[in-house]
Amino acid sequence: MTASSCVLRGGRAILPGDGFTACDIAVENGKIAAILAPGTFFDAQSINVTGLVIMPGAIDPHLHLGHGKDISRPREKQDADGETAAAAAGGVTCFIPYLMATEPYDTVFDDVRKVTEDGARIDFGYHFVISTEDQLKGVPDYVSRDGVPSFKIFMNNRGGEGARLGLPDIDDGFLYRLAEAAAQNGGMVCPHPETIELAWTLRERVKAADPDGKGGLKTWNDSRPPFVEADAVQRAAYIAWQAGAPLYVVHTSSAEALDAGLRLRDAGADVFFETCPHYLTHDIDWEGGDIGKINPPLRTASDRDYLWAAIADGTFDTIGTDHIHRDLTSKNGGIWNASPGCPGLETLLPILMSEGYHRRAIPLERIAELTATNVADIMGLSHAKGRIAPGLDADFAIVDPDAVWTVGRDKVISSAGYSIYEGWTLKGRVIHTLVRGRFVMRDGVLDDTAIGTGRFQRRTLA
Repeated sequence: MTASSCVLRGGRAILPGDGFTACDIAVENGKIAAILAPGTFFDAQSINVTGLVIMPGAIDPHLHLGHGKDISRPREKQDADGETAAAAAGGVTCFIPYLMATEPYDTVFDDVRKVTEDGARIDFGYHFVISTEDQLKGVPDYVSRDGVPSFKIFMNNRGGEGARLGLPDIDDGFLYRLAEAAAQNGGMVCPHPETIELAWTLRERVKAADPDGKGGLKTWNDSRPPFVEADAVQRAAYIAWQAGAPLYVVHTSSAEALDAGLRLRDAGADVFFETCPHYLTHDIDWEGGDIGKINPPLRTASDRDYLWAAIADGTFDTIGTDHIHRDLTSKNGGIWNASPGCPGLETLLPILMSEGYHRRAIPLERIAELTATNVADIMGLSHAKGRIAPGLDADFAIVDPDAVWTVGRDKVISSAGYSIYEGWTLKGRVIHTLVRGRFVMRDGVLDDTAIGTGRFQRRTLA
């Protein structure tokens, strides 16, 4: 349904500076036209959202949008269709996937952007993975011409480690030069932080003790424990600080890694921290076993509790899903051979409502900061998204925080075809999702007329 002019009536909205507010929200031409006192006349179609909470649409800053088991890039519009549908179910109205290639991005990006727009139901940006000299030279154009100011680097791609993703090796000198280029051109570095030489040493020892991987998730965690992540976080933060670039630390999984980065932030480095729902809900004792293989690994229950505390006290800046839509066959072969990663788009807000708001008393206002406002501010989208305020895009996740439901595999939308939350009973559900005033999902039902309405969002960092 296209709602170029409408009024959302009867709900409570999370407004910047005011928090929960009973109000009506007027929408015109895809923008928020006005925040009105309840019942104020506005000449437009009324949409009843009584009893629901209107949150700013979530912006997922971390996912991989690919084709089949290839997570490097979408190849056809159905790739974007399926994963943006899953996103809408999770309350996500805009996301920023990581695009991987070995060629310069000016040779592939126009095609990727078109393929994504052809299938997308929600808006999107892109990060570029930088791993070659030609890509490094292209950073100024990627920022100014393409509106892509954030750059991922896999710090673990050494000694042939990147071959699994089809990427070449890099080193700390390359990281420093990328940070310099980012600093000079208004960009930001997003490192995957693991020191692979440490992981190689530990993997050899752990594999000798458990060659068949019978220890499952504990074995995987032992092969690349928190200090492997923490060492890379502090190294990346210090290098970026010396180069003058902001650093966005992705998928922080452990207390040790967070503390290592905070020491640099406290010293003056410009560092932001992201964590993911799976690190907040799962640990090495999860009965799902090899399905839970992720990089960095799932950690211990004490790490999980530490991350929740960092969410509650304001330490974390954002939450991203690190969504990977490979299917379950990618997990075959035991813990040593299973592919890392899991899907998470369609459960993003439901998990945070259930496990955060209800179970741990994390305010919905804080969840909105972590999933929308802070992401928009850090990632260069605050000119259009991230808040419910006049003049911004009418992007809403309208939720029932008290709805109780059970996650079932038969209802999974993502092409992954499974969820690590299968069988979980959650409290909190997304009822409606609107992108620029248009219903992408209404009453829990996806609207297929939204296919192809998502638009690429150019970003400029503050």
